[in-house]
Amino acid sequence: MHPMTHVSTAERAGRAFGRASHAAERAEARVVDGLMRCGFSRTVARVVLWIARLVVFGVLLYVAFWLAFLAAFAMAAAWVARNADWEEDKQPEWRNGLLGFGLYHPDGSRIDPHDPDDEV
Repeated sequence: MHPMTHVSTAERAGRAFGRASHAAERAEARVVDGLMRCGFSRTVARVVLWIARLVVFGVLLYVAFWLAFLAAFAMAAAWVARNADWEEDKQPEWRNGLLGFGLYHPDGSRIDPHDPDDEV
């Protein structure tokens, strides 16, 4: 059996996530120690840290809600614009059609009286 010499992408991602997690724990410990130096007890410092986390989480949820709302509104507006009939007031027009030159309805039917024997 050959020893594994190639580090997979998943392993690199896991190691990076672990380093970030340990860095966050060290930063949290520094914040708690700083609050304790300011005169707070360890319990109060941890509660303050959790309150700060909850506030940040709430702000992120608030922003995400409004972004999702705007995205849904934009999608609904695009859907309405795609399905809108932009030529609602189609008027009959004079043109060459299946029955020769005449006044035709937008659906293709001829409106003016037509007698094929009268053509020159």
